[in-house]
Formats: sequence, C-alpha cells, structure tokens
Amino acid sequence: MVTAESLSTDRYQVTSIPEDLDELQTEVLKAFINYDQATWDVWFTGAGIEDTESLLTPEEYENFVNNFNAAQDETTDGMVRVAVFSVSISSIYASEPKAEVLICDDQSRVVSYDSAGNDISDPKTQQGRYKKAITMIYRDGAWIKSGGEALSANECVV
Repeated sequence: MVTAESLSTDRYQVTSIPEDLDELQTEVLKAFINYDQATWDVWFTGAGIEDTESLLTPEEYENFVNNFNAAQDETTDGMVRVAVFSVSISSIYASEPKAEVLICDDQSRVVSYDSAGNDISDPKTQQGRYKKAITMIYRDGAWIKSGGEALSANECVV
C-alpha cells in the first residue's frame, strides 16, 4: 500500500495523497513523485541531471537543463513539502494517455545561496506554496512529465 510516508524522503515530504486511488492512478502518482523527487535532488545536490532525462519529455528535459544551467553558481538547501490533491486520468485510450496530478508544492523551506554563500532566496518567486497542475503522459511504457502550470501562489495548504 502506498502512503504519504512511504513516498517521502529527508528533503521531500509528501504530506497527503488522495484516498482510494485505483491501480492506474497509483502508478501515475508514483511516477510523478519519482520525477519530482529526482528533479529536486538535482537542485539540492547539484548532480544527477542526466538521471532525470527518462522522467520528462524531451522538451521538458531541455527546459529543466536550461533552468539548472542558468543557476549553476547557486546552491539550494532545505526541504520541499507536497500535498497531492488528485490524480485524474484522461485520454486513456489515446496513443499517449494523459493524466493530471494536482498538488500544493510548499517551497517555503527552500533556501538558495550564491557562490559566496549569501542567502539569495526570493520569497516572491521561490519561497511560497504553489498550487500546480502537472501533466503526465504515458510514453514508451512509462508515465513521464509533459507539462505543468502554476494555478495560484500562497493559497494552498500542505
């Protein structure tokens, strides 16, 4: 049985997941958490970006690499907390089935430092709680991230 605790790590805490997910929704949930943890691990450790390539579409991977490279002189520390509100499957019979994972992404405990060790965190763009809709698609036998959008800032609760 999948629980919020079983999906959590030291730096990535899942605070809640929907009850009564079916097998397919659970598969999507686990794929989303795997993607999200892996990309946050890259930000926290500064390494392993190549390990995320199989978790994203080529376009999303390119965006992630570009964002990471733009912040190469920075380091990130702290903890991310995520509440998963829903996992919805659509287009299940399409050539590439889609799913949407609705979350609250609490980054209030994330801190960024410049190369000199100065705190450069920006509460307006980084240290908030963001309600997001993440799109996952089923491609080549796996659910991968294909897009997402922020729906609100500092309104959701984990």
